[in-house]
Amino acid sequence: MSEAPCIIDPNHTDSGSLSYRSPANTACDNEEVSSVTTVHQADTPALRKARGAFFTPPAITAFIAAWAIRSEKDAVLEPSAGDAEFMISAVERLRALQGKDDAPPRVHGVEIHEHSARVGRERVRRAGGVPKIIRNDFFAVDPRPVYDAVIGNPPYIRYQDFSGEARARSRAAAFRAGVRLTGLASSWAAFTIHSSLFLRKGGRLGLVLPAELLSVNYAAPVRRFLFNSFRSVELVLFDEQVFPDAEADVVLLLADGHGEGPTDHAFFRQTLNASTLSPAASPGTKWTPVDPAEKWTGSIVDPNAIEPLRTLRSQGAFTDLEAWGDTTLGIVTGNNRYFTMSPARAERIGLNSDELLRLSPPGSSHLRGLELTQEMLTTLGSEGKSTYLFKPSEEPSKAALNYIREGEDTGVQDAYKCRVRKTWYQVPVVKPADLLLTCMNADTPRLTTNSARAHHLNSVHGVYLREEIRDLGADLLPTASLNSVTLLNAEMVGRSYGGGILKIEPREADRWAMPHPELVASRAGALRALKPKISALLASGRLLDAVALVDQVLLCESGLVASDEIEHVRAAHADLVRRRTVRGGSGR
Repeated sequence: MSEAPCIIDPNHTDSGSLSYRSPANTACDNEEVSSVTTVHQADTPALRKARGAFFTPPAITAFIAAWAIRSEKDAVLEPSAGDAEFMISAVERLRALQGKDDAPPRVHGVEIHEHSARVGRERVRRAGGVPKIIRNDFFAVDPRPVYDAVIGNPPYIRYQDFSGEARARSRAAAFRAGVRLTGLASSWAAFTIHSSLFLRKGGRLGLVLPAELLSVNYAAPVRRFLFNSFRSVELVLFDEQVFPDAEADVVLLLADGHGEGPTDHAFFRQTLNASTLSPAASPGTKWTPVDPAEKWTGSIVDPNAIEPLRTLRSQGAFTDLEAWGDTTLGIVTGNNRYFTMSPARAERIGLNSDELLRLSPPGSSHLRGLELTQEMLTTLGSEGKSTYLFKPSEEPSKAALNYIREGEDTGVQDAYKCRVRKTWYQVPVVKPADLLLTCMNADTPRLTTNSARAHHLNSVHGVYLREEIRDLGADLLPTASLNSVTLLNAEMVGRSYGGGILKIEPREADRWAMPHPELVASRAGALRALKPKISALLASGRLLDAVALVDQVLLCESGLVASDEIEHVRAAHADLVRRRTVRGGSGR
């Protein structure tokens, strides 16, 4: 049964349950009052993961508590208490600041899960504190700006699993602060905004957040909000992955001086893992963005490595990939296992050639060279790869009808993308792209010339070049893109995923730094002569050797970038790749 939203009252002094008041001034003093249905069951790892609960290492909770709590009188709130690790660290910090005769410190929390709230209360009591934990959805708690410190680890639920009433409440909570979040925002984004509304002027926000804060598009309003709302913003980044089970990188947000913003800069510092955190460490590197809403990935790049790109852009030698053409998503079948097939399978089914479209097979491992040719597709097909897409005519052949009935017998038509089509087995296609762009990458995104004129699935992106530069781009852009400046910028515009994978989406690819068409045209002869060497190096897995050759021909011999500047760019690229892969590989 749903209750009215509640308001925490930190001034309540009863030693029993936490008292909080509804907007209608209805007393709701029972600490088990909730706006969610009570579930009498023990907690499990599966249940915790479903609600985005990944409990935080004590070294991190102690570090954040020591930073955020500066007086024994500080009022402290943990908005997603879990097993109360942050509340315990808060108690320990407050006790360290108190005199020996002071009363046990009181700490407040909100927790949606009954079992965790019960366990948390008992743990706080054992630590010598007085717990005030209400069991409720945090977004259903009306904020009052009464806390000196709000600390915690917000639940991390991706937008695909974050829906319905919970999503509506979260977006409404963020909008209360004037922040409009998109439908793609994960739960932590609104949680960060809502948490800040509980702070008094000058208060401090210390949260463990996904590293998505630095890079994803939906976090742009959060990034702007932090700069506008706080006097000081500091981020702590880790070389190693802190939460292996969550398969997500994290950062520590330390935002000070609520209501005393805006600020025009942030400080970034790096540490190996939770055990190497040090309160005595320097604030780190100062970074002033042109627009705080833009990605913050560049904040951790050596300024000496950024300068060549800025110069190249200002000189007109570099531009965005969007200047070359449009980057789009590929075909969504709804069931690749059914709709894509090898030549041998198509022959067994008995399909006609006009019921099949030539296809770049699912995945992108075959797109690590400069070109996808007809011969390569033939070879891939002979190896059993799915180089055909099932695309029957309006009047399917007997073999196609049999295959359609086979699909219906196994329920293919019930998949969402199939179900919403007028004719479930007619997959909407996009025309063959000029270039294919890999979107999930262990090393770097690759552009490949689509000489085979194959269609592509949504496992890769298609780049449709502008008519006036189509021939130039198809011939030379995959080679020219293999330069150190472009590789570094890929790490800055893309995003790091679990396992150390670098992902780039079409909107991000639009802003990806590329040599300008005029520069490529001016170096066309040298780049064309280089292609056989580049192809051979890529085939043997020697990407960086290929990049060094392109750097020399495109950047150094043209007099655009000095060799020592190139070294700064390469070092910065290597550092970003190392951070990404170390985080992706740690704890696994």
